[in-house]
Amino acid sequence: MPKKSIHTKLVHSGSHASETKAFRVRTINPPVHHASTVLFDSYTDLQAAARGKYSGTSYGTAGLPVQHAFEKTMTELEGGALTKAFQSGINAITTALMAFTRSGDHILVVDNVYGPTRRFCDRTLAKFGVQTEYLPSAVGSDVKGYITPETSLIFLESPGSNTFEIQDVPAIAEIARKRNIVTIIDNTWATPLYLKPFDLGIDVIIQSVTKYISGHSDVLLGTVTVNADRAGTFERFCRTMELYASPDDCYLALRGLKTLAIRLKQHEAAALEVAGWLAGLDIVEHVLHPALAGHPQHHLWQRDFSGSTGLFAFVLKKEYPENRVAAFVNALQLFGLGFSWGGYQSLLTVGKYPRTAATDYNDRTIFRLNIGLEDTRDLTVDLQNGLEHLDSR
Repeated sequence: MPKKSIHTKLVHSGSHASETKAFRVRTINPPVHHASTVLFDSYTDLQAAARGKYSGTSYGTAGLPVQHAFEKTMTELEGGALTKAFQSGINAITTALMAFTRSGDHILVVDNVYGPTRRFCDRTLAKFGVQTEYLPSAVGSDVKGYITPETSLIFLESPGSNTFEIQDVPAIAEIARKRNIVTIIDNTWATPLYLKPFDLGIDVIIQSVTKYISGHSDVLLGTVTVNADRAGTFERFCRTMELYASPDDCYLALRGLKTLAIRLKQHEAAALEVAGWLAGLDIVEHVLHPALAGHPQHHLWQRDFSGSTGLFAFVLKKEYPENRVAAFVNALQLFGLGFSWGGYQSLLTVGKYPRTAATDYNDRTIFRLNIGLEDTRDLTVDLQNGLEHLDSR
């Protein structure tokens, strides 16, 4: 072979390094590929890909090996037929909603759903002729009263964002299945470890991998896992849209899965300890934690869930002016002020969350805590110090 020019050498430097004997290694974790173009071994493979009959990866948007490894793992954990990974939790949610709706549909969404999910339904799906109606946050078999001939989908989140009501998932799923209505649940709070929605009759499961599965507040990723009945529809939609996820984030999510069970045990124990401590304070009216006996749907949590995690909220007996709330929040030293949850550091958010349906918490200030991996004695001391600023002048 003639000697190559320096320009050619630069272009071909490092090509296929992982496939040569010198670079062939066995590692515990999978390699991460960064690619748009994927090369074929032969003309035959190239033509098969052009006809959509190639069994391998034909382009970067089809997902690279570490993404497929992560998706396969999530499919096994969830007990489904197919998983797709996406750039964020909300991207997973919006993709699922688009895949299973069309113009003229009527969908039912629980009132305590994640705020961005609600905004997508109201601002985007509505533009395409999909009507959204909101269900009571603790809906069960009474969902029958909301179903119309145009109802095509029911979206659940149990427990729901910020106020933590639980739905009667098996009852809703049974009613929906008889009418061929697609059921979707955002199962991020419980993860695949503590709730098995497919066993309860659900069709589609969403995880914000950003939260517990990643566990380190450095990943944006989401997954949608579907059962066999819905797999064909969803797979075709994703292929048409050429949706994919970052290989680096998929790698980190796979790594996070290795310690998920251990971390969740600690999050659960710590959250229950802090929640119990808060429940004993005179200043606190309600602690919104499904695993506490005083939670209105605690019996459903006991029936359907095998554990709880580190996210819950509380409501004070008195509504304080904003400057006193600010004094409490600003006095905290260990609780970071930031959105998201599921990471190792404790976080706090504060807000009022108006609902469409009747609720005890309209116009009430909700303090939501993500209990991380710190010592709970330090966390309760920090909260106690902050709460003392509510009535100080």
